[in-house]
Amino acid sequence: MEFSFFRGSKRASLMWAVTMIALIAVIDWRVVGEMPLGFLYLLPMAMLGQVLKPWQTALAAGLCTVLTEEFDTFAWNVRNGLPRDVLYFAAFLSVGVFVYEMDRNRQIILRQLHEIEEQSDARREAEEQLTVLIESSPAAIITADSGGTVLMANEAAHRMLAVKPPLLLGRSIHRYLPSLVNISSRQTTQPLFRTVMQSRGQREDGEGFLAEICFSTYHTGSGPRLAALILDSSEEFRTREESSLHQMLAGSRIAVSAVSHEIRNVCGAIAVVHRNLSRDERLAEDKDFEALGNLAVALERIASVDLRPYPEQAMEVDLLAVLDDLRIVITPSLEDKEIHCTWKLDLDLPLVWADGTNLMQVFLNLTTNSIRTLAEKDADRELTISAQSEGERVTVEVLDNGGGVAQPSRLFHPFQTGAHNTGLGLYLARAFARSFGGDLRYKPLPGSACFVVELAPVR
Repeated sequence: MEFSFFRGSKRASLMWAVTMIALIAVIDWRVVGEMPLGFLYLLPMAMLGQVLKPWQTALAAGLCTVLTEEFDTFAWNVRNGLPRDVLYFAAFLSVGVFVYEMDRNRQIILRQLHEIEEQSDARREAEEQLTVLIESSPAAIITADSGGTVLMANEAAHRMLAVKPPLLLGRSIHRYLPSLVNISSRQTTQPLFRTVMQSRGQREDGEGFLAEICFSTYHTGSGPRLAALILDSSEEFRTREESSLHQMLAGSRIAVSAVSHEIRNVCGAIAVVHRNLSRDERLAEDKDFEALGNLAVALERIASVDLRPYPEQAMEVDLLAVLDDLRIVITPSLEDKEIHCTWKLDLDLPLVWADGTNLMQVFLNLTTNSIRTLAEKDADRELTISAQSEGERVTVEVLDNGGGVAQPSRLFHPFQTGAHNTGLGLYLARAFARSFGGDLRYKPLPGSACFVVELAPVR
């Protein structure tokens, strides 16, 4: 029920109610007969119930009771008049309070409806944004039930699996990603499962690819569900493997060149001794002596094969980005060895000419050597990595307080005695630096070891 004809401003409703009460009182006063008109006060009381508070409505009900009793034709006494007035007052008050409560409930319902509409609009907008996000995502997004049946798949998923939209819906995801077989079938009693894994995938046409899968399980009223975000990392894998092969070949050629150089030195010494001994007539006809000479000549010929490193394809490299990657790589080792590392990097460093992968290997070699040296100290382990632009060169310094180097003149020679592994680390690092127009040198400091990597800036 809704009194639409009572709507209006509070002041207008109040004026109409007062006018009606006065009009009813005048009519009731002037009408002669046995017909009381007090029941007409119910109409203005209904109007007052919309604009007055309950205690104010009670005062208005009392006024209407007095007017009704004053202008009716019934004699008043305690036995008959008091119960009659109580009934009048109760009727007027009940109508006013009823309308008040009804109007208040209507306002509450309207507010709730408004909130529901706002929530519905917000939910609809969020769903639209989520739909746009899913459909425009370059990553494949798929949801599946406990049996692996695809419930939802975006356009990127169809494109990745070489299926025309929306034919992927209703198919088994295990056909394309077999490694998810044991994930989607987890029971509802088991906890939720969230992780990232790398697995092999297969497209509709049978082509294989390497997939990075971020997935999670969740529960619904219809059973467990699986949500997966899939990235095709095949190209990244190929690039990484090609880069590793390139680095291995470059490092191998440098290492073999160093070995060849040492072999040539040995062969040269053998050749000198062989010539000197060949003057002895007793050895002139000796077949073993002749074979030794032929062996030295053959080894020298093998060692003389051109094994110079491949020319590096230097490109513009963001040095700060490489050093940020270096920070990520070495931080766990620094924390494990309790080494305090200070980074002093100019934020306005120019781009440099280098091969990013080999440059990272240069920095890793230097920092690994420093970490190994500092780990032997009992305390006060300090490592400082700084980078700055100095005129026509950009320099990166790796400084540690591990005590310095005993024989700096032998640092960059291959196959050093007493070195870890093959003794080729610094030799290869400097060869890499020089291959793209840079250099690596040692700067002696008291009680410290400081290696300086010089790079050519991009102009």
